[in-house]
Amino acid sequence: MFEEGGRRYSGRPTSVKTDLPGTTSIARVGATARDGTLARMGGTNGTGVDDPLAHFEPGAPVAIRELWDGRVWFARPATVARDDPDLTMLVVHPHATAKEPVDHTGTPLRIPTAEWTLRDIHRGETWNLSFAFPDTPYAVILGYEASGDLREYYVNLQTPLVRTTTGFDMVEHILDVTIPPDRSTWAWKDEDELAEAIARGLFTEQDAASFHYWGERAVERILLRKPPFDQDWASWRPDPAWHAPELPAGWDRVYA
Repeated sequence: MFEEGGRRYSGRPTSVKTDLPGTTSIARVGATARDGTLARMGGTNGTGVDDPLAHFEPGAPVAIRELWDGRVWFARPATVARDDPDLTMLVVHPHATAKEPVDHTGTPLRIPTAEWTLRDIHRGETWNLSFAFPDTPYAVILGYEASGDLREYYVNLQTPLVRTTTGFDMVEHILDVTIPPDRSTWAWKDEDELAEAIARGLFTEQDAASFHYWGERAVERILLRKPPFDQDWASWRPDPAWHAPELPAGWDRVYA
């Protein structure tokens, strides 16, 4: 168990969302869980590309897509800062134009429903640098103010990234964690929305236990300054030649 600020983290839960022996890993979007759990979570059949896709070069424009039930739920353009076998780093620029889900009245949606459409949404002056790791169901997002000051560490619980011809896909797990720049404390975010998703049958209590487990593991990684968070990312800046990209052609294509 890991202790921080008087809190003892929970032990590893038994869940189809973990890689315990005898369970199904969520190492890739599109894996088929024996009980259909991943299908309920919005799993897809991947990219339809048989051969491993090449890693992206720094500066390449890509799409980061959240999928649900075989459809794009959210899409944002980003620039690749690093794409190595052990770490993928992506920059979401200020003023980028993304696609968000809305209902028939045009109201933005936070939790997937049976029907939605996508509309443009424009980011403000803040920007993000995200860190994703192989077979790890979360990403750590560093949020920066327009001034360049580090605003927070943000843990996004999600399936591990799946590489596509246009970027990366994942399934959002709704639950998040926020950590201030000085790493003095941490807090869950959107637990109410996760509870609503469970009530709607999108996730189970077992799923939620796994999400909390992995959220705590991410907190441990950040607070104990395990690589890459042993470095001073507060002063990191993207290459000035990397301009805010648009979503690349084919961003809306999801293979059956």
